Amino acid sequence: MILLTFNIANSNAETKNPAGISLVEKLEITEANTKSILKVLDEHDIKASFFIEISIIEKLQQLTKAISAQGHEVAFYNENSTLSKIEAVKRFTEDLLEKQIRGIRQKDEKFPLDELKLLGFNYVSNIDNSDILFPFKRLKRNTEILEENGVSIVPESISPYSQLPYNDFVFQILPMSYYQNMVFETLKSEEFVLIYVNSWQFTEFKKIGLKMPIYRRYNSGKKMEDKLNALLTFINEKELATSRMKDFIF
Repeated sequence: MILLTFNIANSNAETKNPAGISLVEKLEITEANTKSILKVLDEHDIKASFFIEISIIEKLQQLTKAISAQGHEVAFYNENSTLSKIEAVKRFTEDLLEKQIRGIRQKDEKFPLDELKLLGFNYVSNIDNSDILFPFKRLKRNTEILEENGVSIVPESISPYSQLPYNDFVFQILPMSYYQNMVFETLKSEEFVLIYVNSWQFTEFKKIGLKMPIYRRYNSGKKMEDKLNALLTFINEKELATSRMKDFIF
């Protein structure tokens, strides 16, 4: 099973313009990038899970509703929100969508499972920081879903052959033919492959005037959209099964 997921968050890249970029402009970029992702998914009739950063959900209500209306899962991505903020936004989003928010993704700020369970989350999808060196370390990690205190813990996927993680940077940097083979081979021995990328990777950094390290500009913008299209074409041609996170876990 392929679990295709997207982190919807604003880019923290600095601007070439000393005046910077406003929050409104950042949100517009995030919305445009997310719509590009939705368009590609719709063309291939594939459903995914969208982990929307908690601090921007209330500012992107129409986009959040559009994601849900197209049959995708809406979950949370927490960068630095407090538990009280998460609780408030969870109630707001569930009222907005008239659906339960079951999942949360954490990276730097990680709350205990028992506290997340009290907020009504059924699963946690934690991810690590990825930079130019991290993806190419040889990793040893449990890749099975565990359950603790009634909460499912979904780990990042790692190729058992290359030992590369299926994180955002690996998707961006690897040739698609190699990445496709990696996915195909992994599914022969693993129950699932969890793939995630970030909405800001679909940004045309040079066009907008945002500073970004060269290794992060590589294959960004329209090239990321093309890579996503190539992956989904491969998935459908090989008749590989896909699922939203909440459906696969429960």
